[in-house]
Amino acid sequence: MKFMKDTFYSIKFPTEAIYKEKGSKFLAFAYPVENEQEIKNYLDTIKKKYHDATHHCFAYMLGANGEKWRANDDGEPSHSAGMPILNQIKSKGLSDILVIVVRYFGGVKLGVSGLIQAYKTATALALEEAELQEKQISKIFSISYNYSETSKVMSLVNRLDLQIVSQAFDLFCHAELACKQSQWEQVSADFAEWITIDKDK
Repeated sequence: MKFMKDTFYSIKFPTEAIYKEKGSKFLAFAYPVENEQEIKNYLDTIKKKYHDATHHCFAYMLGANGEKWRANDDGEPSHSAGMPILNQIKSKGLSDILVIVVRYFGGVKLGVSGLIQAYKTATALALEEAELQEKQISKIFSISYNYSETSKVMSLVNRLDLQIVSQAFDLFCHAELACKQSQWEQVSADFAEWITIDKDK
């Protein structure tokens, strides 16, 4: 059976760092994020605040397994900025995180290898300042059941230590429940007759 982890790590609060190389200044900003809209908001804010900078390069990872990601060089030579940022995020084993590195050109070209090192170092410095946060990987599912089955359903909820996300009562009872990812095989078997929808979170 495939082992499934129940947690992953992000950062708890935004951090920042400065790295200087041959006159160029690299300002690194790391943010905890949960969706692409938050990422867009942070990028817009940084680009407005540092509108006179030469480049605004970034990378992000979203999801428990980093399934959503992007690396952007913003005009720097291909793979010289975004990927070094992303690789630092990966090397720390983090997700749900955005790192933006703002560059002010100092008049001396660094070359591709120099840029890679600079963006890597700036990112590493920002991440070194971060306090890590452990995040729960949950499986969310919806169930519908008859009123007469309430006692049986609630007994299972308590025995499996599930979280009740929401409840509604009309002709039938409806509930949205959350379990640890590693519990899903057992939970889905126990609730098979009532499950209507399941999704990852």
